[in-house]
Amino acid sequence: MPARNPTLSIGGLTPFTTLDFPGLMAAVIFCQGCRWRCGYCHNSHLLDFQTQPASSFDKVDSFLQRRRGLLDAVVFSGGEPTLQKGLLDAVLHVRDLGFKVGLHTAGVNSNGFKKLLPHLDWVGFDVKAPFKHYATITNVPNSGKEPLQSAKLLLESTVAHEFRTTIHPQLLNENALLELATSLADLGVQRYILQDCRTKHCLDTSLANLSYNQVLRNNDLIQAIRALIPQTILR
Repeated sequence: MPARNPTLSIGGLTPFTTLDFPGLMAAVIFCQGCRWRCGYCHNSHLLDFQTQPASSFDKVDSFLQRRRGLLDAVVFSGGEPTLQKGLLDAVLHVRDLGFKVGLHTAGVNSNGFKKLLPHLDWVGFDVKAPFKHYATITNVPNSGKEPLQSAKLLLESTVAHEFRTTIHPQLLNENALLELATSLADLGVQRYILQDCRTKHCLDTSLANLSYNQVLRNNDLIQAIRALIPQTILR
């Protein structure tokens, strides 16, 4: 086994889940830090790069060593994992242990994502808004350029994946969602997950009072999106 000493800032670990890698039992490593400040983010404790890590990679590695043969996969999530310089070494190390590797990403770092892709088994790609309007979600100007490039890289690869969008009607209305779905269909997206927003721990507390998501309950809109991307799933 090649000698590696991955350096990750780890914000947390989920030791077992059947939800984060389709069809497989997985552990999830949450990487600390993100450049964006999406109002509906419910992992706000993972945003600050300067936060003291919750664990070391050595401790996570010891856990994974004990789970060989019991877990199928390891998923790197965040925060935004592709901003971690040690992510590639960590992915390669996890593969050496015999696990499949999944990644949850918003495509923030297309260069880093390109290097990772050959070593991934599955990607959950979070797409926020029409690419030219990303700042309405991320609060960072011109933030759609890197995700668009990353999306193209993923679609050009052979890596299994799904694209998904979290929807809060105050941030993404019906017209914007249809515009986004149209652009994804034009890119070649075939599996698209529409996610209701979890509002309990929103970074922007003004978004917390959501009792009815009229965007996701708009049947005509959902059918229009399914006409573009037949495998559109509400989650």
